[in-house]
Amino acid sequence: MPSFDVISEVNLHEVSNAVDQANREVETRFDFKGSNAKFVLNDATISLSAESEFQLQQMRDILHNKLAKRGVDIASLKTEPPTQAGKEARQAISLVQGIDTLLAKKIVKLVKDRKLKVQAAIQGDKVRVTGKKRDDLQECIAALRAEKLEQPLQFDNFRD
Repeated sequence: MPSFDVISEVNLHEVSNAVDQANREVETRFDFKGSNAKFVLNDATISLSAESEFQLQQMRDILHNKLAKRGVDIASLKTEPPTQAGKEARQAISLVQGIDTLLAKKIVKLVKDRKLKVQAAIQGDKVRVTGKKRDDLQECIAALRAEKLEQPLQFDNFRD
């Protein structure tokens, strides 16, 4: 029976490259000269530190540009509010990996509401969609792409 998986993943290698490029740009930009502005990538969190919140905003724009050029969807970022500690402002940006249960239930409901001849089942941090015909699965993929969900989706493991 044909099937595919609905997932939401971020390529961490591309994120690492984008953070490195953003660090290099911050080091060479004139408005950041003499400041200790930097990006640090730890697992699935990018930490920004600068002297002011305005510089943090500039750094976020740089990071978003570098991530977009590398093909990483900006919608997969969750930005925390900035904090000021002495002369340093900090901000954390976390990368959202996997589909949480609320979004998975929403995807299953969307598939069922379309009355397509497919079944959707939640399996951990992904949703598996199965059907009898490949055309039904392709119609389901098109319907999910048309929906505006809060997280970017990828369609993986398409099997006949």
